[in-house]
Amino acid sequence: MRKTLAVAAASLAMAVTSFAGSAAAQTRDVKICLIAGRTGPLEAYAKQTEVGFMMGLEYLTRGTNTVAGMRIQVLVKDDQLRPDRGKALLEECYNDDGAALAVGTTGSPVALAMLPVAEEAKKILIVEPAVADSITGPRWNRYIFRTGRSSYQDALAAAASIPENEDVFIGMMGLDTAFGRDGVAAYKAALAAIRPRARIVAEEFAAGNTADFTPFAERLFAALKDRPGKRIIGFIWAGAHPMAKFVDMKPERFNIALAPGGNILPAMNAWKAFAGTEGGIYYYYDFPRNPLNDWLKAEYQKRHNAPPDFFVAGGFAAAAAVVAALEKAGSTDTEKLIAAMEGMTFQTPKGPMTFRAEDHQALQEMYHFRIRPNGRDNDMLDLVRTIPASEMPLPITNGRRTN
Repeated sequence: MRKTLAVAAASLAMAVTSFAGSAAAQTRDVKICLIAGRTGPLEAYAKQTEVGFMMGLEYLTRGTNTVAGMRIQVLVKDDQLRPDRGKALLEECYNDDGAALAVGTTGSPVALAMLPVAEEAKKILIVEPAVADSITGPRWNRYIFRTGRSSYQDALAAAASIPENEDVFIGMMGLDTAFGRDGVAAYKAALAAIRPRARIVAEEFAAGNTADFTPFAERLFAALKDRPGKRIIGFIWAGAHPMAKFVDMKPERFNIALAPGGNILPAMNAWKAFAGTEGGIYYYYDFPRNPLNDWLKAEYQKRHNAPPDFFVAGGFAAAAAVVAALEKAGSTDTEKLIAAMEGMTFQTPKGPMTFRAEDHQALQEMYHFRIRPNGRDNDMLDLVRTIPASEMPLPITNGRRTN
């Protein structure tokens, strides 16, 4: 009897050990790098992206950070908005940290420097939130996917907010970076595609730390003031926004309207006095209606005493892409991930996004907004219309076609 009990106990111990070993083998750690410009003028964007990414993982994995037997470990790195540092950090992620894939980054110049690193390492980089068109255009490679919107998608949303059946003359104030210049070029093309009666007749570009916008505004006023039809000054800007300084110079004396485009809530709060101003925006917390956005609004408000902002939604979308890709591929093998992600549709707080197979740009809805009368901080936009992805003719500019 004792011998039988001993054998049974030993067998049970071996079974428990075997089960524990099997369970451990079934769950393995997967490292993902999140690179963002947490130091510098876009710090707020970077921090929002990080918070949104972590909240997205939390929601989509039900707090386990585990997907298809893979436990996700996120390594957060600060590129300080320096292209050389962003490149070095991505090399460190892939080669030293052993990251399966990476997400980033905030600034377009940094993201562009990172693209060849992904190609050399043969590892996926999900670009969020940098917007330069060249990222999924001429500078693209097959390891690059982007959940963030492109400059051209921004431009199409802005163009959709322009009156369709009247002549419109536009002057542009752009940030003197790849983001700003790509944005203005994209806006020109977008107007030609969907609003042919509107055209850009003047362009100005300034550094992000510009203090005096008087000469820029005066040149734009001069280019527009004698034009027939509607006159607008549009902005392609990141960081501290110059619109309020343009308002101080009274463009209305020349019958010139301002169209600022979407931005983060602290920037837009300064515009609440300008009721009736319209534009296109990537995300505003009260526009999408879906379970992911409902949870994000409620949970973010509870934790931060504010609604989720522009880049919070973007970070969540990047996390959604990671989770969907790992679930679909069942692996961190790069080729399996690429096969899974090309053409993949996944749910985000904005609604569904789809990685277009040809250039891996996420196709997504955008929004036409109007600043409401009597707006209050964090509550100043009305939805004019949701612009479906099918209405935005986003060109393929990387030279790639699939059969």
